[in-house]
Amino acid sequence: MDARWFNSATVLLAGLLSLTLISQTWAAPALRPDMVASLERMQSRLDAGDPAALADDARAAAQRLQGGNAADRWARALFLQIAANAELRRDDPLAAAELLSRARGLDGIEREYRRRWLRREARLRLRAGQTARGVELLGQWLEQGDAAGDDDRWLMAQGLAQLERWDTAAKWVDRARGEGNVANDRYLQLAASIYQRAGREDQALASLDALLAGAEVSADTWRRAAGLAQRLDQPGRAAAIWEAGWRRGALQGEAALRQLIQLHMAGGTPARAAEHLERALADGRLQESLANRRLLAQAWSAARNRDAALQAWRAVSERSQESEDWRQLGELAYAWGRWGTAIEALRRARQAGGATPRDWLLEGVAALEQGDRDAARAAFEAARQAGAQQAGAWLDSLESSNAGVGVASAKQSASD
Repeated sequence: MDARWFNSATVLLAGLLSLTLISQTWAAPALRPDMVASLERMQSRLDAGDPAALADDARAAAQRLQGGNAADRWARALFLQIAANAELRRDDPLAAAELLSRARGLDGIEREYRRRWLRREARLRLRAGQTARGVELLGQWLEQGDAAGDDDRWLMAQGLAQLERWDTAAKWVDRARGEGNVANDRYLQLAASIYQRAGREDQALASLDALLAGAEVSADTWRRAAGLAQRLDQPGRAAAIWEAGWRRGALQGEAALRQLIQLHMAGGTPARAAEHLERALADGRLQESLANRRLLAQAWSAARNRDAALQAWRAVSERSQESEDWRQLGELAYAWGRWGTAIEALRRARQAGGATPRDWLLEGVAALEQGDRDAARAAFEAARQAGAQQAGAWLDSLESSNAGVGVASAKQSASD
């Protein structure tokens, strides 16, 4: 977590410079007219451009009132508040926090003033990097329960996250998001980080999903959401997230495109992977290579688009002239009843690097399906010589007077 978050969270520090010193709505000791005038003069100097001098003068005025009566203590507290605001103008939140601590520690100060200064001190200490103390004080203020705002709950969650107290931080995120409250983008990022570190990954992904609905989402956020979906064993969701990021232009380049293709392959949408591949190969975004063509063939095969898959594997096989590519084409053609293609591919696999017993068996079945009993017998004989156990059953079935029943049984054995 970045400690600078506190410095940039201006919304969380709103009101720190506001002063309503004299006309308070809460009960307070009456002040002498000369004391009121002195306080008003100092208050008016906040915009005069010399906060250091004002802070010194306010401190000195507070010191002179030490040991006085209730009205003097109240005036002293107000001088300390002026000094705190002057220090804040000097961008010294720690000095301001110390002054407010002194103010709320005076005897006889009304509870509402103490609460106000407690909240401000907590925020200032967080801003100054005193995270543990700031969290402690903010927790005290929140426990008192009166008019606690959502921003205070988010600030509490942020502070606890900086202390790596993830479970407690997540509970404060729950409170901040409770009762239908809508978080802004900054808070959604914070919620996702805290939930994830607390092991509540489903809620982390939900927070990221809400963030992805925004107008401007960084590439890192899209990647993070997709990665989290993968860790949750939701590959389809990961693919959908990456697809959305790709379409919106947040994810670009060859690496992002390849990741999109792989996610669609893993996520159960191989046809989308194949479509992206075909377009990228056609327009030159991906290199025209054997590896990419083989990936395209695998994608169409996984999508069970028979025509596209067989065409893609033929293109790969013609290019590579490798027996395994021809064999893959033959296997698919056999499985889908494309007998002529199966026979051709298996023969070319044999020519490219030797035949397996299974190749001969499949070729024999395909030939038999085409009605070529002589070619089938030759293939089954070659399969038997190669050691295929089922070959004998096929040859017997061809010689049997009840060939229809025998062939059906042997065909099932060959497929297995």
